[in-house]
Amino acid sequence: QVQLVESGGGLVQAGGSLRLSCAASAGPFIIPGMGWFRQNPGKEREFVASISRSGGITYYTDSVKGRFTISRDNTKNTVYLQMNNLRPEDTAVYYCAAGKRWNSFNPDDYDYWGQGTQVTASS
Repeated sequence: QVQLVESGGGLVQAGGSLRLSCAASAGPFIIPGMGWFRQNPGKEREFVASISRSGGITYYTDSVKGRFTISRDNTKNTVYLQMNNLRPEDTAVYYCAAGKRWNSFNPDDYDYWGQGTQVTASS
């Protein structure tokens, strides 16, 4: 069973930055695809970003393009989400996800999930 442990959430003012980390218990040959989703109470889990095994291919939802950057360090089995110029609408619980695919926006295509970390951007 693959375990994902997130860290780095918190409270910032709008315009601020946060960096999320997700440490995996398995390497990129077992979980080639990694990504980040977010969710607010009563709403569906929303795709934020994903990255390929090598890190050379990335995907973003339109609302975060130019502000968020996903990256991975395969020597540490860790994926990161650098979030700049945060907006109040970015407020959510952010979840790390991992699986065989890296080009899917559908949470059902990811096999493993972290426990979530709260990100709050105040106006």
